[in-house]
Amino acid sequence: MEKPAVTDYPIHDLLSRRWSPLAFDQHPIPEDTLHRLFEAARWAASSYNEQPWSYILGVKAQDPAQFERLASTLVPQNAWAKQAPVLVLSVAKTTFTSNGSPNRVAFHDVGMATANLVLEATSEGIFVHQMGGYDAAKARELFAIPEGYEPVAMIALGFPGDAEALPEAWKARDLAPRKRKPVSEFVFRGNWGAGSV
Repeated sequence: MEKPAVTDYPIHDLLSRRWSPLAFDQHPIPEDTLHRLFEAARWAASSYNEQPWSYILGVKAQDPAQFERLASTLVPQNAWAKQAPVLVLSVAKTTFTSNGSPNRVAFHDVGMATANLVLEATSEGIFVHQMGGYDAAKARELFAIPEGYEPVAMIALGFPGDAEALPEAWKARDLAPRKRKPVSEFVFRGNWGAGSV
């Protein structure tokens, strides 16, 4: 299902087509496609080229136990994500390798890498839904994530599914129009809140 954004200004087609569905098809994502998605993440910009991102991958068709471990950390409201063929947990390294000092922008840079992954996925007809609704402490324990690394987001990937097959509350969310604040509400000229584009 396509649900392109209705934009106030023209933007690239990949950006307007990107959205986060709840309905996923069970069709697996080919292995070479997954490689391309993470290659796109690899080439993201990062502070001092630190590349503080890591990803824990669960492919349902190849390793159901790994997939289920990731799925077991989801909050009940995100149970729909268990229908996706792939779950991924993004993780941030919170210190710089060179000197051990805190990396204040580590989460930002993980977001940059994931944005690259999302755009590559969109170009290949794959949809991505990122979630904060999971148990990070449980994920840390299940996957032996060491100190100095923080789980960031759970990510569902897959081909779009049929929203009509979702339970009513999730179906309504999937079919609802997309909404965003106007640019004038978050871009300021001068002091905070003063002026707009």
